[in-house]
Amino acid sequence: MTNRELSAHVRDGAAPWLIEEAAADVERQAAEFAALPLEGDVPAALVYTSGTTGRSKGAVLTHDNFAANATVLNTCWRMNSDDRMLLGLPLFHVHGLGNAVHTWLTTGYRVRLLERFRKETIFDEFLDFQPTVFFGVPTMYERLLAAPHDMARAIGSRMRLFVSGSAPLPAARLERFRELYGHTILERYGMSETLMNISNPYAGDRRPGSVGKPLPGISIRLVDPSAADATQEVGEGDTGELLIKGANVFSGYWRQPEATRDAFTPDGYFRSGDLAVRSSDGYYTLQGRKTELILCGGFNIYPREIEEFLCEQPAVAEAAVVGIADNVKGQVPIAYVVSSGEALDEESLLDCCREHLASFKLPRKIIRVDALPRNALGKVQRHLLPSEEYG
Repeated sequence: MTNRELSAHVRDGAAPWLIEEAAADVERQAAEFAALPLEGDVPAALVYTSGTTGRSKGAVLTHDNFAANATVLNTCWRMNSDDRMLLGLPLFHVHGLGNAVHTWLTTGYRVRLLERFRKETIFDEFLDFQPTVFFGVPTMYERLLAAPHDMARAIGSRMRLFVSGSAPLPAARLERFRELYGHTILERYGMSETLMNISNPYAGDRRPGSVGKPLPGISIRLVDPSAADATQEVGEGDTGELLIKGANVFSGYWRQPEATRDAFTPDGYFRSGDLAVRSSDGYYTLQGRKTELILCGGFNIYPREIEEFLCEQPAVAEAAVVGIADNVKGQVPIAYVVSSGEALDEESLLDCCREHLASFKLPRKIIRVDALPRNALGKVQRHLLPSEEYG
């Protein structure tokens, strides 16, 4: 959508929707529509969860949820009418819909909406549109690392903010991106049910591997995931389940009263199912989903710790760790890795793990795959990884 004056700059093949024509249509049809009162707690969208750890559920998000999220992001990320957003995210999820579309609607910045993110054309889009802001998922940032140094610096010179979410951003990828583009990606944490909860600061320390601190107006509680209730909070450096409360949190699951009831504590906190560790100065680092926890001989293994270590190795581009059944220990970890293009030797990689990881965290097998199965938002679909047995 653009105005008549700017429509001359729309690239060939694109069909602009003129604001003047849209306004005229609205005026002509105004008499056909009845004005209805609208309260903030009225549902605005039915957003389905990713379904990577179970059956997808419809999260009912209200107008107040979207308004609260946009207000916080506009303030904390300094979104404004002078920004230019290059948007290649799908709009059926909260990353594209809740963050990008609603910050655009509430600030009036200019946006170029791509049909999809294509590695073949994305650099041309950056150079042509010259955005100041880009929201992406980790797989997109991996593709952006293919830019030549001079091109990356030219793109970075016009940018003020790169944001990553929807899936964990490996710390090694953040560092490589910073070296190439001259920008530290801002990583944040949100969910279909809550929109955004935690974010690294716009001005301040953006820590690799961390999603930052709770956003204004959002309360976070970190509780023992093995406890029967949600009142036993864990200390600094200990892993706990994230509980969330705030104006951003959804009203419930569509036509699933039991699932809605189970999702909240008696005092109104949403049980995220995500595990995290809090540092002494309040930064949170995600450890994975409760359902991904590997129980090995009485030890808790958090896949992300092993995945981060594997991704630090030059020969590894991506990694996913899962637990498989073991007759003695209950479960043992195995790792699926994608080569970065360098020679990848599974035994050498296992030797490196033996040197740096505790023995119970050592992957019992490393399996090379061409790619990790992911959904449209870049989340690894672990249940689609090739099945393996360990003897």
